Amino acid sequence: MTDFKSAKELLEICSHNQQRISDVMKQRECDLGEVPMDQVCYRMKKALEIMRQSAMTPLKTPVKSMGGLIGGEAKKLDLHQSKGKSICGKVLGRGITYAMAVLEVNASMGVIVAAPTAGSAGIVPGLLLALQQEYHISDERMIDALFHTGAIGYLAMRNATVAGAVGGCQAEVGVASAMAASAAVELMGGTPQQSLSAASTVLMNMLGLVCDPVGGLVEYPCQNRNAAGVANALIAAEMALSGIHQLIPFDEMLDTMYQVGKRIPYELRETALGGCAASPSGCQFCH
Repeated sequence: MTDFKSAKELLEICSHNQQRISDVMKQRECDLGEVPMDQVCYRMKKALEIMRQSAMTPLKTPVKSMGGLIGGEAKKLDLHQSKGKSICGKVLGRGITYAMAVLEVNASMGVIVAAPTAGSAGIVPGLLLALQQEYHISDERMIDALFHTGAIGYLAMRNATVAGAVGGCQAEVGVASAMAASAAVELMGGTPQQSLSAASTVLMNMLGLVCDPVGGLVEYPCQNRNAAGVANALIAAEMALSGIHQLIPFDEMLDTMYQVGKRIPYELRETALGGCAASPSGCQFCH
């Protein structure tokens, strides 16, 4: 039976069987769920469809969030890029647009894929869909990429946390960005080791990020941080693909993130008692 409890074990399986991380994760899902590969892939295809719809719909029909703090930001970015005014380039420009769009859908009670949480749901589809458009990647490969993100998310949930209330936003946006970066490396032809190096780099660069939702709502600054997460993921993937070696393995960075998260004051862990939520302007929306 295919299974792994750490990134080290995952890399050993990849090396021994000459497999990608996505291949190992697909087989794990089949073995543990005792279901055939086509059924497992069909479920992931549905997840991809939901991700795509949540990333694209707000570009045409923006919806105001339940708390009224966000709504329409993704369309503004899309219009900005369509006028040729983007300074980010196509991949990053599209990535941050899609990421912000997904958060609009989430905050207006629409259907999204928590990847790994609702508050960080825009990062994985944001970056991966942008790469698909720019490099004409097939849906089959995109489905593989989502299995890859699942492997990284599984390790984070098993060995650390993805909850902002436990580890701050570094555990939500940070892990989501690590998932996206790692999968992006595989999509662009990188090795399993390079993928995990990218994931480690993301956690390092986002270490200590607090969770301070204004008004206690998963709207602001959550939406902005999803956009920033896409940028972090893209940077880490580029570094890994260029051959830059990460000194601290992913397993160790996960543990480091978890330990730092437990030391973040509770006011900065999704309580809306500190950070942006405690600013004079932020307090106007605390009811």
